Order: sequence, then C-alpha cells, then structure tokens
Amino acid sequence: MTGKEKGKKGRVLTVNPSKESLLIEKINMIKKHMKPTRKYTQGGIIEKEAPIQISNVMLVCPKCAKPTKIGNSVLQDGRKLRMCKKCREVID
Repeated sequence: MTGKEKGKKGRVLTVNPSKESLLIEKINMIKKHMKPTRKYTQGGIIEKEAPIQISNVMLVCPKCAKPTKIGNSVLQDGRKLRMCKKCREVID
C-alpha cells in the first residue's frame, strides 16, 4: 500500500505475528554482503527479501482482482467465512 513497493503483487512466503511482519516473494529485495559459509559457498553480495509490516499489505480478491479489506460473515450453522468487501465474494 505504501513505500517503494506500492502497487506490486506477490505470494506470501512467511508470516511473523510477534514482529507484525511478513515476507513476500520478490518484494522489498535487499542486497546483503555474506561471507562464504556452508550454505553460501562463494559468499559475496546476495539478494533476498526483507520483511514488510503487515499494515502495509492488502489481500487481493481472487474474483475482482483488486486489493480489498476483509469482512466476516457468519452462516446459519455457526461457521465464519472471510469475504471481499468490494464484490461480496467468499474468500477460501
């Protein structure tokens, strides 16, 4: 929603609720200087994703393909469903 990555879309890789951040694939890429280790045999400059605050991210509705807020709907049998606030479509 804000910053240099505004308007970009990606798949969520990990969520860290304690720090209120998440990693998104190919978003907020940084360059990190690494020493040679077992994992990075050559070392050098490595590009990887950096965390983004959860408040700066919105869910994209699969039906209308627009960023949207999420609403809750309760069925008669007591189940809760997430729904798109724009098109009223049920999300997963």
